[in-house]
Amino acid sequence: IICSVVPPLTPIYQEMCKKFLKLDPVLVHWNLPLGIKILYDDPSQVGADRIANAVAAYQIYGGPTIVVDLGTATTFDVISEKGEYLGGVIAPGIETSSLNLFKRAAQLFKVSLERPQKTIGVNTEESLRSGIIFGCVGQIDGIVNRIKQELKNEYRVKKKPKVIGTGGLADLIARESKTIQKVDLTPVSYTH
Repeated sequence: IICSVVPPLTPIYQEMCKKFLKLDPVLVHWNLPLGIKILYDDPSQVGADRIANAVAAYQIYGGPTIVVDLGTATTFDVISEKGEYLGGVIAPGIETSSLNLFKRAAQLFKVSLERPQKTIGVNTEESLRSGIIFGCVGQIDGIVNRIKQELKNEYRVKKKPKVIGTGGLADLIARESKTIQKVDLTPVSYTH
Protein backbone atom coordinates (compact mmCIF):
# COMPACT_ATOMS: atom_id res chain seq x y z
CA ILE A 1 0.00 0.00 0.00
CA ILE A 2 1.36 3.42 -0.93
CA CYS A 3 0.40 6.49 1.07
CA SER A 4 1.93 9.39 -0.84
CA VAL A 5 1.31 13.12 -0.58
CA VAL A 6 4.00 13.98 -3.14
CA PRO A 7 2.27 13.43 -6.51
CA PRO A 8 5.46 13.54 -8.66
CA LEU A 9 6.93 10.66 -6.61
CA THR A 10 3.83 8.44 -6.58
CA PRO A 11 4.44 6.88 -10.04
CA ILE A 12 8.05 6.22 -9.05
CA TYR A 13 6.90 4.36 -5.92
CA GLN A 14 4.40 2.40 -8.00
CA GLU A 15 7.08 1.38 -10.50
CA MET A 16 9.47 0.37 -7.71
CA CYS A 17 6.80 -1.91 -6.22
CA LYS A 18 6.12 -3.51 -9.59
CA LYS A 19 9.79 -3.91 -10.52
CA PHE A 20 11.33 -4.97 -7.21
CA LEU A 21 8.42 -6.48 -5.26
CA LYS A 22 6.47 -7.82 -8.25
CA LEU A 23 3.33 -6.30 -6.71
CA ASP A 24 0.73 -3.93 -8.04
CA PRO A 25 0.39 -1.48 -5.11
CA VAL A 26 -2.83 0.00 -3.78
CA LEU A 27 -2.78 3.80 -3.45
CA VAL A 28 -4.46 5.26 -0.36
CA HIS A 29 -7.19 7.65 -1.47
CA TRP A 30 -10.58 8.82 -0.31
CA ASN A 31 -12.78 6.32 -2.16
CA LEU A 32 -11.15 3.09 -0.99
CA PRO A 33 -13.34 0.97 1.33
CA LEU A 34 -11.50 2.03 4.49
CA GLY A 35 -14.10 1.64 7.21
CA ILE A 36 -14.58 5.39 7.71
CA LYS A 37 -16.84 7.87 5.97
CA ILE A 38 -15.20 11.13 4.86
CA LEU A 39 -17.50 14.12 5.43
CA TYR A 40 -15.16 16.72 3.90
CA ASP A 41 -16.86 19.05 1.39
CA ASP A 42 -14.67 17.49 -1.32
CA PRO A 43 -13.33 14.14 -0.04
CA SER A 44 -10.74 14.04 -2.85
CA GLN A 45 -8.94 16.94 -1.14
CA VAL A 46 -8.12 14.93 1.99
CA GLY A 47 -4.47 13.87 1.82
CA ALA A 48 -3.57 10.20 1.90
CA ASP A 49 -1.56 10.79 5.09
CA ARG A 50 -4.58 12.23 6.86
CA ILE A 51 -6.79 9.39 5.63
CA ALA A 52 -4.28 6.83 6.89
CA ASN A 53 -4.12 8.57 10.28
CA ALA A 54 -7.91 8.62 10.55
CA VAL A 55 -8.32 4.96 9.58
CA ALA A 56 -5.58 3.82 11.98
CA ALA A 57 -6.90 5.93 14.85
CA TYR A 58 -10.45 4.69 14.42
CA GLN A 59 -9.30 1.07 14.07
CA ILE A 60 -7.14 1.22 17.21
CA TYR A 61 -8.92 3.74 19.48
CA GLY A 62 -12.44 4.04 18.13
CA GLY A 63 -14.07 7.43 18.22
CA PRO A 64 -14.27 10.21 18.92
CA THR A 65 -10.57 10.71 18.31
CA ILE A 66 -8.32 13.62 17.42
CA VAL A 67 -5.03 12.73 15.71
CA VAL A 68 -2.25 15.32 15.94
CA ASP A 69 0.44 14.52 13.35
CA LEU A 70 3.68 16.45 13.76
CA GLY A 71 5.30 16.26 10.35
CA THR A 72 6.07 18.77 7.58
CA ALA A 73 2.70 20.20 8.53
CA THR A 74 1.04 19.80 11.90
CA THR A 75 -2.32 18.28 11.11
CA PHE A 76 -5.31 17.63 13.34
CA ASP A 77 -7.77 15.01 12.10
CA VAL A 78 -11.12 14.53 13.82
CA ILE A 79 -12.98 11.22 13.73
CA SER A 80 -16.47 10.82 15.21
CA GLU A 81 -17.73 8.02 17.38
CA LYS A 82 -19.42 6.52 14.28
CA GLY A 83 -16.20 6.49 12.26
CA GLU A 84 -16.86 9.67 10.30
CA TYR A 85 -13.92 11.78 9.25
CA LEU A 86 -15.29 15.20 10.23
CA GLY A 87 -12.35 17.26 8.98
CA GLY A 88 -9.52 18.97 10.76
CA VAL A 89 -6.82 21.60 10.83
CA ILE A 90 -3.59 22.06 8.87
CA ALA A 91 -0.86 24.27 10.39
CA PRO A 92 2.80 24.77 9.51
CA GLY A 93 4.99 22.03 10.99
CA ILE A 94 7.61 22.77 13.65
CA GLU A 95 10.60 22.23 11.39
CA THR A 96 8.93 23.94 8.42
CA SER A 97 8.16 27.12 10.32
CA SER A 98 11.42 27.24 12.27
CA LEU A 99 13.52 26.76 9.12
CA ASN A 100 11.66 29.64 7.52
CA LEU A 101 12.38 31.78 10.59
CA PHE A 102 16.12 31.04 10.38
CA LYS A 103 16.09 31.75 6.65
CA ARG A 104 14.30 35.11 6.93
CA ALA A 105 15.86 36.55 10.10
CA ALA A 106 19.51 37.26 9.33
CA GLN A 107 20.75 37.19 12.92
CA LEU A 108 18.93 34.03 13.96
CA PHE A 109 20.40 30.59 13.52
CA LYS A 110 19.21 27.01 13.45
CA VAL A 111 18.96 25.29 16.84
CA SER A 112 18.39 21.67 17.74
CA LEU A 113 14.80 20.83 18.52
CA GLU A 114 14.94 19.67 22.12
CA ARG A 115 13.16 20.60 25.32
CA PRO A 116 14.26 23.97 26.68
CA GLN A 117 15.41 24.06 30.31
CA LYS A 118 13.01 26.94 31.00
CA THR A 119 10.63 29.22 29.19
CA ILE A 120 12.57 32.48 29.57
CA GLY A 121 15.70 32.08 27.49
CA VAL A 122 18.82 33.94 28.64
CA ASN A 123 20.54 33.67 25.25
CA THR A 124 19.39 33.49 21.64
CA GLU A 125 19.67 29.70 21.41
CA GLU A 126 17.54 29.12 24.53
CA SER A 127 15.06 31.81 23.45
CA LEU A 128 14.64 30.22 20.01
CA ARG A 129 14.25 26.74 21.43
CA SER A 130 11.66 27.95 23.95
CA GLY A 131 9.69 29.81 21.30
CA ILE A 132 9.73 26.91 18.86
CA ILE A 133 8.90 24.08 21.28
CA PHE A 134 6.57 25.85 23.72
CA GLY A 135 4.99 27.79 20.84
CA CYS A 136 4.13 24.51 19.15
CA VAL A 137 2.78 23.05 22.40
CA GLY A 138 0.61 26.13 22.94
CA GLN A 139 -0.66 25.93 19.39
CA ILE A 140 -1.51 22.23 19.72
CA ASP A 141 -3.20 22.54 23.11
CA GLY A 142 -5.14 25.61 21.97
CA ILE A 143 -6.38 23.97 18.76
CA VAL A 144 -7.24 20.66 20.47
CA ASN A 145 -9.24 22.51 23.12
CA ARG A 146 -11.12 24.43 20.40
CA ILE A 147 -11.86 21.16 18.56
CA LYS A 148 -13.14 19.56 21.78
CA GLN A 149 -15.42 22.54 22.41
CA GLU A 150 -16.74 22.44 18.84
CA LEU A 151 -17.36 18.68 19.06
CA LYS A 152 -19.37 19.26 22.23
CA ASN A 153 -21.31 22.33 21.08
CA GLU A 154 -21.85 21.79 17.36
CA TYR A 155 -21.66 18.01 16.96
CA ARG A 156 -23.29 17.21 20.33
CA VAL A 157 -20.53 14.72 21.17
CA LYS A 158 -20.88 13.69 24.80
CA LYS A 159 -17.91 11.34 25.01
CA LYS A 160 -14.49 12.96 25.50
CA PRO A 161 -12.30 12.41 22.41
CA LYS A 162 -9.03 10.57 22.70
CA VAL A 163 -6.11 12.71 21.54
CA ILE A 164 -3.32 10.77 19.83
CA GLY A 165 0.02 12.25 18.78
CA THR A 166 2.05 10.83 15.92
CA GLY A 167 4.86 11.91 13.61
CA GLY A 168 8.53 12.65 14.00
CA LEU A 169 8.39 15.13 16.89
CA ALA A 170 5.36 13.70 18.71
CA ASP A 171 7.34 12.31 21.66
CA LEU A 172 9.04 15.65 22.38
CA ILE A 173 5.87 17.72 22.10
CA ALA A 174 3.57 15.25 23.90
CA ARG A 175 5.76 15.42 27.02
CA GLU A 176 4.90 19.11 27.30
CA SER A 177 1.32 19.01 26.00
CA LYS A 178 -1.67 19.01 28.32
CA THR A 179 -3.97 17.57 25.65
CA ILE A 180 -2.05 14.78 23.85
CA GLN A 181 -2.89 11.61 25.81
CA LYS A 182 -0.83 9.05 23.91
CA VAL A 183 1.89 8.92 21.29
CA ASP A 184 1.48 6.18 18.71
CA LEU A 185 4.10 5.68 16.02
CA THR A 186 3.14 2.09 15.25
CA PRO A 187 2.28 1.19 11.65
CA VAL A 188 -1.14 -0.41 11.29
CA SER A 189 -2.10 -3.30 9.06
CA TYR A 190 -5.41 -3.02 7.28
CA THR A 191 -7.31 -5.50 5.18
CA HIS A 192 -10.25 -4.66 2.99
